[in-house]
Amino acid sequence: MTQQVPFEMVDAVLAQTRCMQRRVRDLPSRVVVYLLLAGCLFAELGYRQVWQRLVAGLDGLPVAYPSEAALTKARQRVGPQPLRALFDLLRGPAAAMAGPVRWRGLLVCAIDGTMLFAADSAANLTRFSKQRGGRTGGSGYPMLRLVTVMACGTRSVMDAVFGAITCGETTYARDLLARLPAGVLLLADRNFAAGHLLKIVTGRQAHLLVRAKTGRGGPKLPMLHRFRDGSYRSVFGGQPVRVIDAEISIATKAGTVTGVYRLITTLLDPQAHPATAMLRLYHERWEIETAYLEIKSSILGGRVLRARTPAGVDQEIHALLVTYQILRTAMTDATNSDTAVDPDRASFTIALHAARDQIVHAAGVIADTVIDLVGNIGRLVLNDLLPERRLRVNARTVKRAISKYNARGPNIDRRTYQATISLTILAEPP
Repeated sequence: MTQQVPFEMVDAVLAQTRCMQRRVRDLPSRVVVYLLLAGCLFAELGYRQVWQRLVAGLDGLPVAYPSEAALTKARQRVGPQPLRALFDLLRGPAAAMAGPVRWRGLLVCAIDGTMLFAADSAANLTRFSKQRGGRTGGSGYPMLRLVTVMACGTRSVMDAVFGAITCGETTYARDLLARLPAGVLLLADRNFAAGHLLKIVTGRQAHLLVRAKTGRGGPKLPMLHRFRDGSYRSVFGGQPVRVIDAEISIATKAGTVTGVYRLITTLLDPQAHPATAMLRLYHERWEIETAYLEIKSSILGGRVLRARTPAGVDQEIHALLVTYQILRTAMTDATNSDTAVDPDRASFTIALHAARDQIVHAAGVIADTVIDLVGNIGRLVLNDLLPERRLRVNARTVKRAISKYNARGPNIDRRTYQATISLTILAEPP
């Protein structure tokens, strides 16, 4: 961890945010930052147990053993600002040599939101509310909404914003899109098919590929000109766009399922960006869903956040994003050693546990020791690559009763694991 986030970087953000300690303490601010990052690697443990793992490899050296209260005060003293600044330094696309990271010169990214649960405290309830109603009676914990832009292929975090669930994804998206770098092709689901968001994206010299509703409630998209590839020129939100209407059929041993999809894009040249190629590219939007699974399931293990105050939640989420970004960068560095290896085949679980082991061994902490953390993670990742990803044809199911998705039942039709997809561009709007 000290290689990806060196002491000098941490000291710089502490100085920048004026959060450096003013006197010598058992828990200097730099150490507290590393404690917060290590806490994300050991989400199942309290901070006192996390501290014990941080110092486990420092036998023979004088180390402090602070109480739980001392660790709490130290985290409050540092505050969320240094973690925010650290995230701003580290966020962005990881440099990758393989995989669908860029498409025809454009950096492929996706935007979407997810929910996280905070500790059920009076302080947190002043900012975050519980979800009411539903078949299960709502949530038992305060909820917050996290919206991110992630680079597809490497699943590295480009930017993130979060807040109360009383604001929707498109509200938070405005802040993210206002900081979107030029040269990005942004993939989004139907919730983001809004004219005001499209204007922000085009104003940033970026492009959008978003799914839209085809039936009632969908946007009105007049056909102005039909192109040879089957797409047509239209207007959406006062901006010129291309519309692609397609029928997608998935054939398995269990039968064939057909659906109609509509995509809207600001890429207006059908020769440079053919409709069929864009339909296939849109599937990369699922990368952000997988990234959320890695954060919420692999790192957090489905647990609620520890912090019991809004400032602590701010601090913990930014620490979580920094930790995730560190792991993703190390995994991308590993797959870059072989350009034939898609970054998708790197196992996040292997990288996570390798980082945990390095924390316990105090890698890079003891002076005059040289420990290649990135190399250690990389070797473990490359030695146990995941197989090529199989086609996804089933709707996602989960086991948590509070989810809006159906729980996974015992009768899983495994005949649908092998499938063939066929695409047909529709000559007439559905």
